[in-house]
Amino acid sequence: MPQHVVVIGAVALGPKAACRLKRLDPDSQVTMIDQDDLISYGGCGIPYFISGDVGDPGQLQTTSFHMLRDKRFFRDAKDIEVKTKCRALAIDRKNKQVLVQSLDTFEKDAIPYDKLVIATGSRPKRLEIPGIDLDGVFTVSNMHAAIAIKKKISSGKVGKVLIIGGGFTGLEMAEAFTDMWGIETTVVEITNQILPGIVGENMAKMAQHHMEENQVTFHLSERVVQLEGDNGVTRAITDKRTIETDLVIVAIGTEPNSELARKAGLDISSRGAIVVNKKLQTSDPEIYAGGDVVEVTNLITGKPGYYPLGSMANRQGRIIGTNLAGGNAEFPGAVGSFVVKLFDISVAATGLSVDVARKENYDAISAMIAQFDRAHFFPEKDMMYLELVVERGTERVLGVQGFGNKGDGVVGRINAVAAILSYRPTVAEISNLELAYSPPFSSAMDILNALGNTAENTLAQRSRVVDADEFETLWEQRENDEVVFLDCRGWGNAATFVERYPDRWKNLPQDELRDRVDEIPHDKRVILICNTGVRSYEAQVMLNQQGIRNTSNLQGGMVWVKKRGIDI
Repeated sequence: MPQHVVVIGAVALGPKAACRLKRLDPDSQVTMIDQDDLISYGGCGIPYFISGDVGDPGQLQTTSFHMLRDKRFFRDAKDIEVKTKCRALAIDRKNKQVLVQSLDTFEKDAIPYDKLVIATGSRPKRLEIPGIDLDGVFTVSNMHAAIAIKKKISSGKVGKVLIIGGGFTGLEMAEAFTDMWGIETTVVEITNQILPGIVGENMAKMAQHHMEENQVTFHLSERVVQLEGDNGVTRAITDKRTIETDLVIVAIGTEPNSELARKAGLDISSRGAIVVNKKLQTSDPEIYAGGDVVEVTNLITGKPGYYPLGSMANRQGRIIGTNLAGGNAEFPGAVGSFVVKLFDISVAATGLSVDVARKENYDAISAMIAQFDRAHFFPEKDMMYLELVVERGTERVLGVQGFGNKGDGVVGRINAVAAILSYRPTVAEISNLELAYSPPFSSAMDILNALGNTAENTLAQRSRVVDADEFETLWEQRENDEVVFLDCRGWGNAATFVERYPDRWKNLPQDELRDRVDEIPHDKRVILICNTGVRSYEAQVMLNQQGIRNTSNLQGGMVWVKKRGIDI
């Protein structure tokens, strides 16, 4: 039976739900409402518009076949009416109508509905400090903000930029300003690492070091308390310093834009998100919601999670469109997967980091590995770094994180685990995960399989390990004569360190170890080292056989230490 569906919000989820419904039920009438004049654009592409990778803002609003997704497109190509610059003021659930107001004429109207979709998305969190409303202070909230930021930096009057927040958006904007525009860029992050709550400290420090090599400055564990300036922002005052700046980007996260739903009496979570069931119905079954305005079940912890991602909004939009047409589709939840490009590398993850896992009361460990992304004999190859988070006892995989070049290698491995993570895979299943193989694409023993093997050895205590953080701490304890660093590589790799630190850095190549085992000090803790952790693990196995168990293997080896920026 034909129905009238009203959709509030026309950026990501709204258009997807509307178009899906019209494909399944062409006779139904659909009206989309949005307070902006720009609709149906790829918001996740905004940093790349600012950087210049995307030349024109219209490119973010076009289809793959170059049609502009504007009011005319939805009317003529989709048979969907769109009311832009029209704000939804209230939802009258009893009479099933939405009160709206034109932002041009200020006239009000009541639009009746049979079913309603709330796709109001999220809004940037506001930083409540003096000076936040100065000219030159921006949030990356929509296309209008993006155009204003690019216009400002294109004027040639911006030499320094301060970014408040070291999450996805902050880092993407830092790359945009530094790489394309050559602007002196500083990031201030209130926590002790970038990408907080998303990746573990080791991976975060690798990403930070890479960005520092690309001239981005970071101040961690620091809070901006005031912005100052006469004719616009010129400086920021933190709890530790004063930073001169010509432009400020506030990127401290987003929050659900759920006030309309709250006023309508719909169930709202403690996070401020709309509560929905698996069919994405709100507490009123005639009203659906999805995207950045809702929370869904985290399929690892079973608890509510919040994932403001365009990809998830599009998938949920299809679910809603199906159900509006009488279907019975469900959105079970999410494991939380992401990838971010930082200059010429990518950082990707799915599931829980080790820090988050422990906060969720999992007895979690992490296993790390560095290995070529292709066969070692293939001429074009690069090092990839992976970290697997595992629960002791059950050996259940809780998450995986990756760092490497911006090709498909890292995100491909992360996606392989993301696809099975909700099924509670164990370490053994990662060790035996079937992956397509050919030397130009991977090793015969893929890095993901090797990572599972590494975790298995660690859980079984065949491999006793230290990570790069622990290695750095031990190394800085110069007065500690109870620790010795044993380099299991050849003399060519080890010579520099042995000659510089003869009392602390020893060299016994792994293939000579069996005949020279008497040279290993039995009264000290021995940190075994090689390039990637493979030969040092072999050394540890050999020493275990000899009854020498005062050893720890450096996970990821010296390539991980170098990529972390640890200077020894």
